[in-house]
Amino acid sequence: MHIPDGFVSLPVAAATSLASGAGLFIACERSQATFGIRRAPILGLTTAFIFAAQMINFPVAGGTSGHLLGGALAAIILGSPWAGMLCIATVLIIQAVLFADGGITALGANILNMGIVGVWVAWGLTQTLQRLLGGSQRRLPLAAGIAAAVSVVVAALACAIELALSGTAPASIVLPTMTGVHILIGVGEGLITGGVLTYLATARPDLLPGEEHKVRGWLVPVVSILLISGVLSLFASAWPDGLEKVAENLGFINLAEQVRVVVPTPLADYEIKGLGQIGTSIAGLVGSTACFTVAFGIAKVIKPKNA
Repeated sequence: MHIPDGFVSLPVAAATSLASGAGLFIACERSQATFGIRRAPILGLTTAFIFAAQMINFPVAGGTSGHLLGGALAAIILGSPWAGMLCIATVLIIQAVLFADGGITALGANILNMGIVGVWVAWGLTQTLQRLLGGSQRRLPLAAGIAAAVSVVVAALACAIELALSGTAPASIVLPTMTGVHILIGVGEGLITGGVLTYLATARPDLLPGEEHKVRGWLVPVVSILLISGVLSLFASAWPDGLEKVAENLGFINLAEQVRVVVPTPLADYEIKGLGQIGTSIAGLVGSTACFTVAFGIAKVIKPKNA
């Protein structure tokens, strides 16, 4: 659902950039009061994991693929939607700058859709469903899975509204089309979210917020992230993602090439010229490392004032 350059108009790009900038500023302030330096490595690991997982597009239907957005996972693992916003925003910024994945001019829109709308819908719905299900931690994967699926659809609707306001496609067509495609992608998001949380609750509860206890070790999560970004990413579906497929069907896909802002990088499109699959693996490893480093640095900067 990464919007490229050219899909949204300048006024929409400016408005979404202002909204996202304001949201991230507030997130830094709130995270300073609630997150704390103790969980800085977890912010880094979560950000790196979501970057790695987003490299793996899974097929859905009709020649379309999808990938994890991660808003629900970020907010739940970090125990705060504010920290979740910072996590997803970090991933999106690194993807746009280092890998030309998502437009530079559309970065504000992408952060708004996936890093703010997606995170808050997932967090709010998870909390609501948890209360309805009795508050048991054993029900958390179910509640979060449902919330994650819904958050994808709502984020897609936000994207569709931006496209309609930009004059890129009629609202009467792009809204139902984006919704239909992303319902299927949302199912995948829900299954992945529920599966990851089930594993963590069983095997690594120390990585989840709650009781204050020392994290047991970093080897397994670090190796898992490196395997996902460096190996499993090679098996990602080559089908276009939901937004790209909609753009092809509705005839505005060429706008991405007409107004593309390019940041010079040897890792564009997760490739290194001449290296084939090895280049993709290297790109995945570099991206995961960059996400961990930047997110860890953010956590140290926003540590509580009294720490």
